[in-house]
Amino acid sequence: MDIRQLTYFHAVAKYKSFTKASGVLHLSQPALSKMVKSLEDELEMELIDRSSRKIELTEAGEIVFEQSRMILDSLDNLSANLYDLMHLKKGKIKIGIPPLIGFLFFPKLIKKFKTRYPDIKIQMVEHGANEIQQEVHDGLLDLAIVVLPADQEEFEVVSFIEEQLLLFVHSSHPYANRKTVEMKELSEELFILFKEGFTLHDRVIHECLKAGFHPKISYESSQWDFISGMIGEGLGVSIFPQSISEKVDSDSIKAIPIVNPTLPYQLAIIKKKGKYVTFATQEFIHMLLEE
Repeated sequence: MDIRQLTYFHAVAKYKSFTKASGVLHLSQPALSKMVKSLEDELEMELIDRSSRKIELTEAGEIVFEQSRMILDSLDNLSANLYDLMHLKKGKIKIGIPPLIGFLFFPKLIKKFKTRYPDIKIQMVEHGANEIQQEVHDGLLDLAIVVLPADQEEFEVVSFIEEQLLLFVHSSHPYANRKTVEMKELSEELFILFKEGFTLHDRVIHECLKAGFHPKISYESSQWDFISGMIGEGLGVSIFPQSISEKVDSDSIKAIPIVNPTLPYQLAIIKKKGKYVTFATQEFIHMLLEE
């Protein structure tokens, strides 16, 4: 048994498809199938049930899949440790950031980090919070920025920003000149929300339900600037973090604090528990907390 056999079998088991695994591995499907079969022959056990159209693992296959994941993770950690030992300030970081959070807080931070560590590569992945957390869980990302709460049993969680969620309306809206507004007063409003998979989508609906009504959703988008543009045309209202009030056109859009209750918006860094943290990742986290 060699590491290639485990790597190829792990990919097939993970994606439950020879076709997808061969694409990820940049290997022909017949060659991949032959390698997996050679592993089965060596172990004298069938690892994959080929009787159905969909790939399913046998009991032995489940054991080999779990153990191969641990072995491959260990090898990845070994390589990362040795690389840090030899190069210190060189490396790469894969960071997951929801689009809104990335826009608000990260351009200046990334510039400062790249100025200080020009040889460290930063790969930014923009997805909704649910997808990002799954990618941290799967070990595909070194860290992610999410809106709390987060699963503290699964992730190491470091909170770094807390502000409030505000109501954003067109300047001609009846609430535009109000000092505060309560959630229950928004039962007849048309909401423009982020799409499902984004934390604010679920959060706004949850807060509306707590206030006794289901929100009337007129539009959904994955882009905050599209949502703000729709608000600027008087096509609905939305709820954003306080920081957004500094980014929108204050002549056409007004931000009003929400009370009874206020809606806290807390950001945190999450890392997979037990995953090796490279020097580059540690330094990025340190700089983020410093900023």
